[in-house]
This record gives sequence, C-alpha cells and structure tokens, in this order.
Amino acid sequence: MKLLEDRIRAEGKILPGDIIKVDGFLNHRVDVSLLRECAKEFGRLFDTSAITCVVTIEASGIPIATVCAEEFGVPLIYAKKAKSENISDNVYTSDIRSYTYNKPVTLTLSKEWLSKDDKVLVIDDFMANGQALSGLIDIIEQAGAELVGIGIAIEKGFQPGGANLRAKGYNLRSLAIIDKADESGFVFRSQE
Repeated sequence: MKLLEDRIRAEGKILPGDIIKVDGFLNHRVDVSLLRECAKEFGRLFDTSAITCVVTIEASGIPIATVCAEEFGVPLIYAKKAKSENISDNVYTSDIRSYTYNKPVTLTLSKEWLSKDDKVLVIDDFMANGQALSGLIDIIEQAGAELVGIGIAIEKGFQPGGANLRAKGYNLRSLAIIDKADESGFVFRSQE
C-alpha cells in the first residue's frame, strides 16, 4: 500500500535491535484517516462479508483493529496481555514472548466473547517474529472459531514471522512489507 509505505519512509525511524518506530502515525499518535484507508485496503484484500468479529492484541493493535471493525460492521475483541480482576477464570490463554518488550507474556481472552460460531479476521499493526500472532491463533483454535485471515499493517519481511505463518497455510496479507531497514532507509517488498 503506497500510502502507508510513503508514511513509513517519511516518518519511520530505525532503532537498535531492528525496532521500527512508527508511533507518530500508527500506534501512539494515531492518524485515523490513514487507518481508514488501511481498513478499506483490508476490505479489498479479504472477504469480510461473513466475518463476525475482528480480533487483535492490546495495546498497539487496538487503533487499527477498531477502525477495521467499524468499517466491516462487526465487534472488536482484543486479547489482553495481563489478566485483570474484572475477567473471570473462564478464559483462553496462550503464552508468548513479546518482541517489543523482550519478555514472556500470557495472552488472555474471555470465553464469553469468542466461540466456535465466530469467523475471525485478525488485524494487527506490526509483525516481526510472529510470536504474538501465533499466540492469538492458538486462542482462536482453542475457541474452535474459524480464522478467515490475518491482516498486518507493517510486516518486517527480514524477520521470520510472515514466512512461517504463510508456510503453515494462513491467509496472511500485509499492507507494507519491509525487506530492509538501515541507515540508508527502508526497502519494501513489491506486492501483487
């Protein structure tokens, strides 16, 4: 998606540890009009006519997933990274390692909100090694729900997450795939 790639080129920063910082428009300070265009593109890439919900992980995936859920006319459900007191013990859980925080995290999602009757479109802002998405897929499988597809705004193509999930047969589409990021800038993978 050229619009997103242009924003990454203009405002993205490369930090040590292969961290790509896009918090000025995607996941801290949010450009809602850009997210609306991303939602429209996801609507073009996936058949959203039968989905019952959009699912993501807190916290940075929530803005883009919210706009997508609104665009597709379905609820947003998000897995929490910590179990709060207001959630019962009737939950799905999956243990992952957070790339951004470099620590283990237990994803938690209430069984009240996801079931075998759901057709799920996962939307997230970023993917590197794919650990968070693998945990979310685990939760969707525990629920017996149908995973229709996975939409990622920005994928680090130089890390294994996307390739691993595609090799397993998941319908994964990313709006921008960064194949290289260094002091000379960003190199994006050509798509379609």
